[in-house]
Amino acid sequence: MRITEKLALAGSEQPTWSYEYFPPKTDDGMANLRERIQRMASWGPPAFVDITWGAGGSRPALTVELVDVAQNIFKLDTCMHLICTGMPAAQVKQALTKARSLGCQTILALRGDPPSEQEKWEATQGGFAYARDLVQYIRAEHGDYFDVGVAGYSDGHPECTDEELSIHHLKAKVDAGADFIVTQMFYDAGKFLGWVNKCRASGIEVPIIPGIMPISAWESFERRVKWSEASVPESFYRILRPLKDDEARFKMAGAKLVAEMCRTLIAGGISHLHFYTMNLEKATRQVMEELKLV
Repeated sequence: MRITEKLALAGSEQPTWSYEYFPPKTDDGMANLRERIQRMASWGPPAFVDITWGAGGSRPALTVELVDVAQNIFKLDTCMHLICTGMPAAQVKQALTKARSLGCQTILALRGDPPSEQEKWEATQGGFAYARDLVQYIRAEHGDYFDVGVAGYSDGHPECTDEELSIHHLKAKVDAGADFIVTQMFYDAGKFLGWVNKCRASGIEVPIIPGIMPISAWESFERRVKWSEASVPESFYRILRPLKDDEARFKMAGAKLVAEMCRTLIAGGISHLHFYTMNLEKATRQVMEELKLV
């Protein structure tokens, strides 16, 4: 069953879920991740798994390897990221051809971040300037073969602080042929649901999937909030800050906070949760146990 069909069937009383993984840098990391993907699938099959293209366009061969493992060895419907960063059109064409050969039918089309050595993002010569252009290319080359997802930013995009304009850009990606939206991480459920309503009012009708980032340690929590510029309710800090040096209690408190956020989303009509696992399983497992999904 295609991912868009699964999303259409998902219900808020029993939401579906998915996991994101990224290509590790070492052979040992890849071996460990293969085992982890298999273990996490054994909890109850996710609707799909999502494989990133690697920061700044790095490690594309490992992305393809992970897609093959998930799709054909573990028999999980798999979404492959595809980015504009460092990707001329010929390389995008090759990646899409490879995805088709592996049986992958879902692409998350992203502009991507700049390479680590580059401060500002720049379009690659012979490539694409915006995710919208990438969506249009996929549709022109492959018709409806792929389900195509795009990114959304409920807390705003660092390069576009005008919410109305940001939603306008998002709608342009949908109008170009995107089938669903996956959002950046966030922790303010009320703000997210308000943003979803604004998206609907603008004419965006495709599924909007919240990106859920589990909380497992104070340092990584602070780092990711700073990187994503996510707004965080004061209640999170009030509960988490006193526990930052107590690893076990911090993890449990983080799981409960994220699970409560998910309950608010589900009550607000959200029917699918997309977990940013960071290639780890325990923090995600704790949230899912709190939600009684496993």
